[in-house]
Amino acid sequence: MRFVIDPASSVPAYEQIVRQVVDGAANGTLQAGEKLPTVRALAAELGLAVNTVAKAYRELEMRGAIETRGRAGTFVTGETRDRDAAVAAHEYVRKARALGLSETEMLAQVRHALGITSAP
Repeated sequence: MRFVIDPASSVPAYEQIVRQVVDGAANGTLQAGEKLPTVRALAAELGLAVNTVAKAYRELEMRGAIETRGRAGTFVTGETRDRDAAVAAHEYVRKARALGLSETEMLAQVRHALGITSAP
């Protein structure tokens, strides 16, 4: 997987990395067991500080999306709660778009499902 950072984005670089890994795992771009670049290698590739990439990897480890296996490296984990939730969210959006729902209508349906609002 190739990582891309948008320096003009209001989203911090570390969060962009986190989102790309989580989304990649959800949509199949990243497979369980796939090895990720080392922190130093990814930092050099993206032109970021090592600490920025390390922060992203720590966040991903806390979420259970990746695991570090000592000198063997860092790998995408298997089934995780966040991964399953991301898959479900992507599937919902795909189906809702196929039904012609707008973003506002999709969010209204989610709020209703959560019990935050009455039926849309």
